[in-house]
Amino acid sequence: MKNDMTLRFLSVSKNEAFARATVGAFISQLDPTMDELTEIKTVVSEAVTNAIIHGYHNEPDHYITVTCAIEDSGAIELIISDEGMGIENIKQAQEPLYTSKPHLERSGMGFTIMESFMDGLAIKSTINEGTTVTMKKQLTTANSVCH
Repeated sequence: MKNDMTLRFLSVSKNEAFARATVGAFISQLDPTMDELTEIKTVVSEAVTNAIIHGYHNEPDHYITVTCAIEDSGAIELIISDEGMGIENIKQAQEPLYTSKPHLERSGMGFTIMESFMDGLAIKSTINEGTTVTMKKQLTTANSVCH
């Protein structure tokens, strides 16, 4: 059995902290280590920020959806999606330091951070339809079985 939650919110930057805190609170039932909690909250921030800045170009009248699922094994799956511009070249977007918005002083490390902090990363994107980022992580916590 899995336990999951879904969060849908407007694409405004102040909601990034809300998404981060909500996912952190949800996974706290697994008693993650501080490092695991920090890493998960960081990847949520990166994915949500990407959706706001790149998917919607900071236009606040769109929605982002975050789904977090906890498996019996203690693994978590995060799915963060938007219905924005889409990514023209996913492989290029995943290159460290690449940014399509250099004028915004973006570091171009979002996908690199997601990949390094999680056990699995998958990106699906269609131009003018949106992007879905799916990430998985097995928590190391001994009492990570959730019923």
